[in-house]
Amino acid sequence: MMHTIRLPTILRVHAGGDSSVTACGSTVGEAFSDMGRRYPALASQLLDPDGSVPVFVNVFLNDEDIRYLKGLDTPITQPSEITVLPSVAGG
Repeated sequence: MMHTIRLPTILRVHAGGDSSVTACGSTVGEAFSDMGRRYPALASQLLDPDGSVPVFVNVFLNDEDIRYLKGLDTPITQPSEITVLPSVAGG
Protein backbone atom coordinates (compact mmCIF):
# COMPACT_ATOMS: atom_id res chain seq x y z
CA MET A 1 0.00 0.00 0.00
CA MET A 2 1.24 3.50 -0.86
CA HIS A 3 2.00 6.11 1.81
CA THR A 4 3.01 9.76 1.68
CA ILE A 5 6.16 10.80 3.53
CA ARG A 6 6.17 14.55 4.23
CA LEU A 7 9.60 16.18 4.35
CA PRO A 8 10.77 19.37 6.03
CA THR A 9 12.42 21.99 3.85
CA ILE A 10 15.94 21.11 4.98
CA LEU A 11 15.63 17.50 3.74
CA ARG A 12 13.94 18.21 0.40
CA VAL A 13 17.29 18.65 -1.34
CA HIS A 14 17.77 14.88 -0.93
CA ALA A 15 14.44 14.20 -2.68
CA GLY A 16 14.88 16.38 -5.74
CA GLY A 17 13.26 19.35 -3.99
CA ASP A 18 9.94 17.56 -3.44
CA SER A 19 7.99 18.32 -0.26
CA SER A 20 6.85 14.71 -0.07
CA VAL A 21 7.64 11.31 -1.51
CA THR A 22 5.63 8.13 -1.71
CA ALA A 23 6.64 4.74 -0.37
CA CYS A 24 5.15 1.29 0.10
CA GLY A 25 5.27 -0.84 3.22
CA SER A 26 3.25 -2.50 5.94
CA THR A 27 5.36 -0.83 8.68
CA VAL A 28 7.03 2.56 9.01
CA GLY A 29 10.41 0.83 8.67
CA GLU A 30 9.37 -0.89 5.43
CA ALA A 31 8.15 2.45 4.06
CA PHE A 32 11.51 4.05 4.97
CA SER A 33 13.35 1.16 3.29
CA ASP A 34 11.30 1.57 0.13
CA MET A 35 11.95 5.32 0.15
CA GLY A 36 15.66 4.67 0.75
CA ARG A 37 15.97 2.58 -2.40
CA ARG A 38 14.92 5.59 -4.47
CA TYR A 39 16.47 8.31 -2.30
CA PRO A 40 19.56 6.85 -0.57
CA ALA A 41 20.86 10.28 0.50
CA LEU A 42 17.53 10.99 2.18
CA ALA A 43 17.55 7.64 3.97
CA SER A 44 21.04 8.36 5.31
CA GLN A 45 19.67 11.54 6.91
CA LEU A 46 16.71 9.76 8.52
CA LEU A 47 18.36 6.61 9.83
CA ASP A 48 21.48 5.87 11.84
CA PRO A 49 23.95 3.30 10.45
CA ASP A 50 22.33 0.67 12.69
CA GLY A 51 18.96 1.36 11.05
CA SER A 52 17.37 3.23 13.96
CA VAL A 53 15.86 6.71 13.90
CA PRO A 54 18.26 9.28 15.42
CA VAL A 55 17.03 10.98 18.60
CA PHE A 56 16.93 14.35 16.81
CA VAL A 57 14.54 13.09 14.10
CA ASN A 58 10.85 12.93 15.00
CA VAL A 59 8.62 10.67 12.93
CA PHE A 60 4.84 10.82 13.07
CA LEU A 61 2.36 8.36 11.60
CA ASN A 62 -0.93 10.19 11.07
CA ASP A 63 0.00 12.68 13.83
CA GLU A 64 1.14 10.02 16.33
CA ASP A 65 4.80 9.92 17.38
CA ILE A 66 6.15 6.47 16.46
CA ARG A 67 8.38 6.53 19.57
CA TYR A 68 5.21 5.99 21.61
CA LEU A 69 3.97 3.28 19.29
CA LYS A 70 6.32 0.53 18.05
CA GLY A 71 9.00 2.70 16.46
CA LEU A 72 9.95 1.59 12.97
CA ASP A 73 7.96 -1.61 13.57
CA THR A 74 4.73 0.41 13.83
CA PRO A 75 2.22 -1.27 11.51
CA ILE A 76 0.48 0.70 8.79
CA THR A 77 -2.89 -0.79 7.90
CA GLN A 78 -4.19 1.81 5.45
CA PRO A 79 -2.70 4.44 3.13
CA SER A 80 -1.21 6.92 5.59
CA GLU A 81 0.84 10.05 6.02
CA ILE A 82 4.25 9.86 7.64
CA THR A 83 5.71 13.21 8.69
CA VAL A 84 9.41 13.73 9.38
CA LEU A 85 10.40 16.63 11.64
CA PRO A 86 14.01 17.12 12.73
CA SER A 87 14.50 18.70 16.13
CA VAL A 88 15.61 22.31 16.01
CA ALA A 89 17.98 23.85 18.54
CA GLY A 90 19.39 27.27 18.91
CA GLY A 91 18.91 30.42 20.77
